[in-house]
Amino acid sequence: IGDRILAAVGSGTAVLSLCGSAFIVLCYLLFKELRKFSFKLVFFLALSDMFCSFFSIIGDPSDGFFCYAQDYSAHFFCVASFLWTTTIAFTLHRTVVKHKTDVEDFGSLFNLYVWGTSLAMTVMRSIGSDSGTWCWTGTKHTGKVAHFITFYAPLWGAILYNGFTYYQVNRMLSNATRMAVGMSDRSYQFDAGADKKALSRWGYYPLILIGSWAFATINRVHNFFYPGHKIFWLSFADVCFAGLMGLFNSIAYGLNSSVRRAIAERFEMYPERFRRWVPSKPKGQQEHELASL
Repeated sequence: IGDRILAAVGSGTAVLSLCGSAFIVLCYLLFKELRKFSFKLVFFLALSDMFCSFFSIIGDPSDGFFCYAQDYSAHFFCVASFLWTTTIAFTLHRTVVKHKTDVEDFGSLFNLYVWGTSLAMTVMRSIGSDSGTWCWTGTKHTGKVAHFITFYAPLWGAILYNGFTYYQVNRMLSNATRMAVGMSDRSYQFDAGADKKALSRWGYYPLILIGSWAFATINRVHNFFYPGHKIFWLSFADVCFAGLMGLFNSIAYGLNSSVRRAIAERFEMYPERFRRWVPSKPKGQQEHELASL
């Protein structure tokens, strides 16, 4: 019964993430004004989340081939997901902190880095692996160690990198705001304050990965040392929060002011009785969330 509950929860959360990620992908494909470099990175993040969720739903644990195919496909796209968050953090840091305008030149390098690393981690994962995502019956320590190295090591590396990057961005904006206050430059205070308000929310993005995978990490460590003593509530939290990563990313990264503006503009073509349900924002505040990128 416990395994059925975990499977149902995992499928349910994956469906929510699939819907949220697919919505962001659809917005990018439908709205031409969103096809800027900054949102293109968000598009690839949502695309990775979408396939990660999709392959987490399908698969037959009783069939060896499909079990492994589902396992490695989900592994590939889940790794790609949190690697794309590092490219967004890098782009933000290079633009805001280093004041560089050449971020679009890194597009091909980003794709090589994300997809290449994800493929390498997935191939390495196959070394010594004897279990799939829903087939945790394997007891080989080699496979468990490989899973830690190829999944949780890059995951927590991404968390540390994103946290450090967003800390530097927010610190720089805080210093700029204090300088503006000292110079009594009201116009600059407004611009820096607006940017900081938008970017301070980005500082919470590393918490998405932590919240999504903290229980999973603890559960894997516990299962490594105590393979025969599973804790149901820990496994439940593991499956639940890990499955919601795509939904969290789609809300945090995707549903920014640019997306809401594009959707609102489309609703303006509909009758008044439909438009009144769409919130509007002052034009001066519409681009702050992606202004720095």
